[in-house]
Amino acid sequence: MKTAAVIGAGFGGLALAIRLQSAGIATVLVEARDKPGGRAYAWERPTEAGTFTFDAGPTVITDPNCLAELWRLSGRDMAEDIELLPVDPFYRLSWPDGSTFDYSNDDAALARQIAALNPEDVAGYRRFLDYATAVYREGYEKLGHVAFLDFASMIKASPELIKNQAWRSVHSIVASYIKHPHLREAFSFHSLLVGGNPMTTSAIYALIHKLERDGGVWFPKGGTHALIRAMVGQFERLGGVVRLGDAVTAIDLLGDHATGITTASGWHGSFDAVASNADVVHSYRDLLKGSARGERAVRSLERKRFSPSLFVVHFGIRGSFSGIPHHNILFGPRYKGLLTDIYEHGVLARDFSLYLHHPTVTDPGLAPEGHSTFYALAPVPHLGKLPIDWDEVGPVYADRILDHLDARLIPNLRERLVTSFHYTPADFGRDLNAHLGSAFSLEPLLTQSAFFRVHNRDDRIPNLYFVGAGTHPGAGIPGVVGSAKATAALMLDDLRRS
Repeated sequence: MKTAAVIGAGFGGLALAIRLQSAGIATVLVEARDKPGGRAYAWERPTEAGTFTFDAGPTVITDPNCLAELWRLSGRDMAEDIELLPVDPFYRLSWPDGSTFDYSNDDAALARQIAALNPEDVAGYRRFLDYATAVYREGYEKLGHVAFLDFASMIKASPELIKNQAWRSVHSIVASYIKHPHLREAFSFHSLLVGGNPMTTSAIYALIHKLERDGGVWFPKGGTHALIRAMVGQFERLGGVVRLGDAVTAIDLLGDHATGITTASGWHGSFDAVASNADVVHSYRDLLKGSARGERAVRSLERKRFSPSLFVVHFGIRGSFSGIPHHNILFGPRYKGLLTDIYEHGVLARDFSLYLHHPTVTDPGLAPEGHSTFYALAPVPHLGKLPIDWDEVGPVYADRILDHLDARLIPNLRERLVTSFHYTPADFGRDLNAHLGSAFSLEPLLTQSAFFRVHNRDDRIPNLYFVGAGTHPGAGIPGVVGSAKATAALMLDDLRRS
């Protein structure tokens, strides 16, 4: 029987491990932390009122079919292990002038809300949806699960990319169809969910809008980490092995061949193939330390642009808030200027836009009875652009965010507060070995997509593979699960031929 090791139990690593094990490859999944999940970690905070459960993220589940497929590979039904709850509206968007917009796939409701802001934009939105549908078919359905290993594969895809004006930004495409500034923000912010600046990210990422419209937005009962636990259960049911709390310290090489992995505990495993779901710079710089291939790859990667980081405040409060939807985007007074500060200038701006996650409106069991769980997320520059001491700045920034929420959306938040903590770019670096504390790995620019991203199979070490946000197609749950499908196809073909 052929064997494989997968480093890192995030969504991508788990999805890859399930695919390999389902195909009869004896697979070991090795995770450094005490729980699986990677960025989809979870914390429990006991208080006198009871226990609050906080998801680290991601918390927006789209295209549930890409997850259900992991169960269907072995003839099972995902619903036996996890319940996905529908979220409606998908998001509530709000602006400082008091305007709100409930975004969903209800065409009639969308048309009414668009018309209330600018009647001419109803027709413009329909044209934008046609565009999003076209790039969804090309960029997600056709190319999202296929590895780009050579430039010829990129050239083959180029005519459709050119036809869909992939060189333009998401925002410029939206602005060509839609005129009202609030609506331009409402239909262009989605690239932020995968670490991309709407002003510079390729218009191909407009496909996210179509992805959400077709598949809906969902939340796992019990939290995102309940979905992770279900994936672990499916993997182990198939015979896969999970090693937790034992960081991989080296990918072992013999010449240009990966022979296995070594961990911090001293454990060593020999494998026919190795795949890394760890940060791509960490994989090459640290796990291949001392190798010519690792040093060369790191030099190349360090010249690339990495996505920003995130600052997240988790808090549990007294009271229930049925009027606050599950997903909220609270835009600040600036859009383009704030994005430029984050992506280009490395400024921790005094104003901010926030994503507010309110899971207990969908699943009250994540907080004690009569209480609610939230997190507020602010995009911030990564450590390469803003090398500040987050241990010092973090508490001050957290207070500013809580004060903003108190004034704007949740009156008396401070008096209701039961528990809170925050997570910074430095934590992304410490806990996840994320290069520069980036929350999404490589920035999703056209020049860093497909063939120009880290390849799903290494160019010099033929049995070393990559999965997750740093490789094709990129970040986000559908992206990393799609990368697992692309990488698994390569691995299975190579292992069967070896």
